[in-house]
Amino acid sequence: MDRFIGALDQALRTLFATPRGTRPCPVVPAESTHLGAQEKRHAAALMRVNHVGEICAQALYTAQAMATRDENLRAQFRQAAREENDHLAWTRNRLDDLGSRPSLLNPLWYAGAFGLGLLAGRLGDAVSLGFVLETERQVESHLEGHLDRLPAGDHASRAIVAQMKEDEAAHGRQALASGAAELPQAVKTAMRAAAKVMTTTAHYI
Repeated sequence: MDRFIGALDQALRTLFATPRGTRPCPVVPAESTHLGAQEKRHAAALMRVNHVGEICAQALYTAQAMATRDENLRAQFRQAAREENDHLAWTRNRLDDLGSRPSLLNPLWYAGAFGLGLLAGRLGDAVSLGFVLETERQVESHLEGHLDRLPAGDHASRAIVAQMKEDEAAHGRQALASGAAELPQAVKTAMRAAAKVMTTTAHYI
């Protein structure tokens, strides 16, 4: 019951509270950002997608922490969620700076990711960690693509995305070192397809 209440509290805070990071937002020293209206809209769409990814990260790690019986692994998932909360705060603040909004479907994204995390956790710690590993690999690739697509002059967004990419890679390495199982190719393909639907939708809604 305590875990359920904690998971519910985390969901409400993720979806409806103003996120606050523990680390300062990354910046590029001596570089200011000046964007035209079209560049702002494009950057905002990409950062909205990244914000959705962080909504999902909170859901995944919360569900996986709830599912595992290993206290050390539970602590690892919770620590990763705290680190991902920095990303949540950075992307939300950047959306505000760009005069835009988060995805209107965030509750749906959270619920879906929570269900996937809970399922992965119920299949065992090795599978749960394998899900983290594959997720972080795909997210790292996704963020690399955003670095290519963001306006060249959007130093603020690019600094955030670059730091997020570095952190996601670290989480993937940690999962691998903790005993992550390699997921079947069919599962990886399904994960990429689901992520494509989410990112395409969140770009606009």
